[in-house]
Amino acid sequence: MARSNQTLDIRIKRAYLPPASRDGARVLVDRIWPRGLRKSEAAIERWIKEVAPSTALRRWYGHDPARWEMFRQRYRAELKGKAAILDELRTTAGERPLTLVYSARDERHNQAVVLREALLR
Repeated sequence: MARSNQTLDIRIKRAYLPPASRDGARVLVDRIWPRGLRKSEAAIERWIKEVAPSTALRRWYGHDPARWEMFRQRYRAELKGKAAILDELRTTAGERPLTLVYSARDERHNQAVVLREALLR
């Protein structure tokens, strides 16, 4: 059983940064494998494509910061249908650190930021 949200240890990290032991469970939250990254170097414990934004939403957003707020709203709406996966991630984060791994260049405007917010709610 996961601890209260105040004690969940959920981090986010670019896939291209080296894995660290303090990352805990490294979960890739992209629908597509990060370009140029070897699976042997990624240290990904799980790849959960289903929790990533839909292809249509990802293409619409196009990592355009001007669309960030609308992307957040639409992605949160998609996440409402994924309660079981979110509960599973919360349980992991209650037991040990959880690092949501993503490949976007923008460290402030990506799906891992929104997913972390949703998990901590």
